[in-house]
Amino acid sequence: MTLPVSDSSGSSGAQKPGGSEAKRASARRRMIGTVTSDKMDKTVVVEVSRFKMDPVYKKYLRVTKRHKAHDENNEYKVGDRVEILEHRPLSRTKRWSVVRLVERSVQEGLGR
Repeated sequence: MTLPVSDSSGSSGAQKPGGSEAKRASARRRMIGTVTSDKMDKTVVVEVSRFKMDPVYKKYLRVTKRHKAHDENNEYKVGDRVEILEHRPLSRTKRWSVVRLVERSVQEGLGR
């Protein structure tokens, strides 16, 4: 009679499907920022602001970084708050993709 042998190291093929995929996807950075330009085709410029402590004076400074992000359907406009996700390089300067719309900008005066 042969008993099944279980591998206690956890390196058997009976792991959860997609376990390494979920770990890899969570390693990508996510940021929320404001669209400042939508003039390019399938690309938006997203401005992300964060607060960084000055190493000498211990005061918080606002640091702003601009990222080019992929917008497949050209649906995001200037002023929209969006969430961007780190992505493989899509062009020389584009390494982010827009995941979702956080808040639509208020467009005033469109009725005239």
